[in-house]
Amino acid sequence: MVNHLLAEFMGTALMIIFGVGVHCDEVLKKTKYAGSGHLFAITTWAFGISVVLFIFGGVCINPAMALTQAILGMIPWNYFIPYTIAEVLGGVVGAVIVYIMYADHFKESEGSIDPIAIRNIFSTNPNLRNLPRNYFVETFATFVFLTSILAIVHGYDSMSPVAVGLLVWAIGMGLGGTTGFAMNQARDLGPRLAFQLLPIKNKANNDWQYGLIVPGTAPFVGSILAAAFVRFYLHIY
Repeated sequence: MVNHLLAEFMGTALMIIFGVGVHCDEVLKKTKYAGSGHLFAITTWAFGISVVLFIFGGVCINPAMALTQAILGMIPWNYFIPYTIAEVLGGVVGAVIVYIMYADHFKESEGSIDPIAIRNIFSTNPNLRNLPRNYFVETFATFVFLTSILAIVHGYDSMSPVAVGLLVWAIGMGLGGTTGFAMNQARDLGPRLAFQLLPIKNKANNDWQYGLIVPGTAPFVGSILAAAFVRFYLHIY
């Protein structure tokens, strides 16, 4: 159990280092890749996750995936809460590491970058706020994401790190433009909590209402639907 929890913690932290790091690159002043755009960011998220899977193997790095695996009997139910805690803490620590790396750029960006853009380095937020529709988007994206991962691992396990990276890339491009495709409480709530705690000046409101409702719970609904689909339609697991 300890080794599993360490893998979930470190894997999630590394995922966030890639993902929040690329948003720092894209948004903050005087980085090497400022203004590189969404394709640059989504590609880094995608293949950063591939790297995590190559290093740590079959980790969940996502409480929604841990719930799906518990429902399907792939992990014991008593792993679910410890996995979730380890993953969210990994999200916090990964975001803090990124802040330390980019602290000079955060300081350089004070007063010249929209505080909401700074907040959105860490967490997902919709450009057009409509909570029922945002909730549907995150639920559906998570359903597609987790169903696809389980199908990939079932049929093409040796290729799964690269295939999951391509999956993240495709979902980010096709389904990510509305809410930012969190699909993962540790990806959103961990860095969101780090943003709350870090000494960043002129912070925008952290929008916990959105964070706790949409990326906080919608991925669990998507995970339940994914478990049902792979069990009763695909007949795997």
